[in-house]
Amino acid sequence: MAASIAQIPAARRIQRIYLTLLLGNTLAASFIWGVNTLFLLDAGLSNLEAFAANAFFTLGMVIFEIPTGVVADTVGRRASYLLGTIVLAGATALYWLMWLWSSPFWAWALVSVLLGLGFTFFSGAVEAWLVDALRASEYTGELEPVFSKGMIVGGIAMLAGSVLGGVVAQLTDLGVPFLLRAGILVLMFVVAFLAMRDIGFTPDRSEGPLKAVRTVFRGSVKHGLGNAPVRYLMLAAPFTAGVGIYVFYALQPYLLELWGDPKAYSIAGLAAAIVAGSQIVGGILAPRVRRLFKKRTTVLILAGAIGVVLLLVLGIVPNFWVALALLTAWGISASIDDPIRRAYLNDLIPSKQRATVLSFESLMGNVGGIGIQPALGRVADLSGYAFSLVIGGVISAVAVPFMALSRAQNAPADAARGEEEETEPPA
Repeated sequence: MAASIAQIPAARRIQRIYLTLLLGNTLAASFIWGVNTLFLLDAGLSNLEAFAANAFFTLGMVIFEIPTGVVADTVGRRASYLLGTIVLAGATALYWLMWLWSSPFWAWALVSVLLGLGFTFFSGAVEAWLVDALRASEYTGELEPVFSKGMIVGGIAMLAGSVLGGVVAQLTDLGVPFLLRAGILVLMFVVAFLAMRDIGFTPDRSEGPLKAVRTVFRGSVKHGLGNAPVRYLMLAAPFTAGVGIYVFYALQPYLLELWGDPKAYSIAGLAAAIVAGSQIVGGILAPRVRRLFKKRTTVLILAGAIGVVLLLVLGIVPNFWVALALLTAWGISASIDDPIRRAYLNDLIPSKQRATVLSFESLMGNVGGIGIQPALGRVADLSGYAFSLVIGGVISAVAVPFMALSRAQNAPADAARGEEEETEPPA
């Protein structure tokens, strides 16, 4: 019988550390999520420039995903996390300074790339640390309950951070949430330094840096693009992630437009807050929804199709309250999808290349963000936010056939089901 986290003290401790790191990271990041687009526009950027700055952020993630994934797989997942907190805190402080100085667009582009570097130290590393540590602690159950708890904790942190960020910005100015983010990241460096240790994974430091990059990259390609079920998930990622990032940030000014008050920053924070609340609900529902279907990919396909329909309707019906309802449904659908996709992906990847393959999958999503965000931002400049959401729905529909192709591979991980369910509430 598969052992659950409730039965294994070591696994419970690992989960608590993971949830603490996720809580701190998401809280720090979400302080600016409700006001980021407004912050960039207030700095003098146009819609095209604001979303192009976001695209440079995703470009930074594309450039550095594989090198930082190699850091996690060859130096250590803990080291990667610690580097991420420092780089991201410094880049966030630079963002605040550029806002004070009304810096030109090229400066925003450069620092956005640096922000991307900071996030790539996190992507893949923390998730790989969690999965390997759980396996080393003799936990043999399904991963969905663990990732679902992460969704719930992340949603709570995002809800608190996005609402507080909007309120703080309205009471002070748009720059203060960025300072709060930098401060929390420094605190998380201290927490991770004291609590996080690489467990169930021994970094391979036998090769030099360049040779290690080549070795791990070849392994990640073999177990990523060379593995058919993983490959099709990766090919779907540019369309889902690229549109998702745009929608999240475009809804800030769009809700203000529908509300009728461009200075109601707390209303802009509603977009992030509703996504956060949806994430909590989705995290609760994901394990239950998973049990309704024999295959994980069935849920992924349904969630993708529902998301397309919701975006189309969101762009067609220009009503504030309807938009809130549709945004909630869109967030819940995406949040149910996420832990199931992560569990499916991790069950397809060997431990030695886990962090790099996960980073490679994130890279594919960011590739979509580079092209899709500024393109949809330009559509918003020319035809309005509503029409850009409709186009976003059409683009995200391209991902659904790739998910169907992943399903067609009939991978054992697609039908994996634990013998024992995790019933303990989030730590």
